[in-house]
Amino acid sequence: MNRSRNHWRLTLLVAVALISTSWLVAADTRDGVPEFTPRQCDPATVIGADTCTKCHESEMKQWMQTPHYRTFDTLHRTPEAKAIADKLGLRSIKRNETCLTCHYTQQIVNDRERIVAGVSCESCHGGAKDWLNFHADYGGPNITREMETDAHRKMRIEQSISLGMNNPTNVYLVARQCLSCHTVPDENLVNVGGHKAGTDEFELVTWSQGSVRHNFVRSNGATNAASDTNRLRLMYVVGTMADLEASLRAVSKATNVSQYGQASAARAARAKQRLWEIQRRVDSPIVAKALDAVAKLQLTLGNESAIWAAADVVGQAAYEMASVDGATLAGVDPMLPAPSQYK
Repeated sequence: MNRSRNHWRLTLLVAVALISTSWLVAADTRDGVPEFTPRQCDPATVIGADTCTKCHESEMKQWMQTPHYRTFDTLHRTPEAKAIADKLGLRSIKRNETCLTCHYTQQIVNDRERIVAGVSCESCHGGAKDWLNFHADYGGPNITREMETDAHRKMRIEQSISLGMNNPTNVYLVARQCLSCHTVPDENLVNVGGHKAGTDEFELVTWSQGSVRHNFVRSNGATNAASDTNRLRLMYVVGTMADLEASLRAVSKATNVSQYGQASAARAARAKQRLWEIQRRVDSPIVAKALDAVAKLQLTLGNESAIWAAADVVGQAAYEMASVDGATLAGVDPMLPAPSQYK
């Protein structure tokens, strides 16, 4: 990677130049990456948080302390949410797809879609109907998690992922799900409704290791364990790649020179700059693949297919990167957020 970071030029929606760059779509693919879908989960596949509680009681108690949980009772009462709904002509925040997509979990109840929670387990890990049985099967009716063989665990996780689970063994799957909402996927919501274009300060380590952290599996529910340094390194790098992917997908949907397109392109530029700095420190061929994909890409109106294709390559690289040993990424240690910064 001999290109200077100062060489790339970001052309923002033809008329607006936020940051300069030149970006090229790499003709590279990777099989096995679950298809990108901006919706959190299909209501027809949602089984509800109560089912998760049977095996994950400690995780559920932790969830109940978070804004993700409280949004069910609080969001529709906030002046900011009401103002956005008024601008969009929405009569109810809880009865329209615009708000439901990111802020609530829906389930089919008596043949109708019903809101059953705020941002819940299945909002993040995927509707569990198709994968729950595989996720909970350790090798037979009398086999516990502690007795499960390594081979069976590998098969169980792979099968669960293939059926739609965002399993944290591949941190990219979780990062992408976070960013599908923390990067707003709706131009009209921003330009007309006045909603933010995303959470500008979102960074995976910072936002996942604070109040929403629920690492109880290793201690059988006793301790909410902090992630080790190798895991944090991997989360930081993969999270940056996923941020770039999500930002590109947002830019690809812009139809005019506006707040949504400008904010999304600026975010893509920040993510790319951070990825350049990561690459300078770790010299990874997988990170290089993602950077090559955006080396000469033009973020302009009418270039949706090329931008989306570049995002595919970045996402594929991030999925691959999630399998790397974090011990090889020690170079990013000075970039990692301190625990005092965790949300």
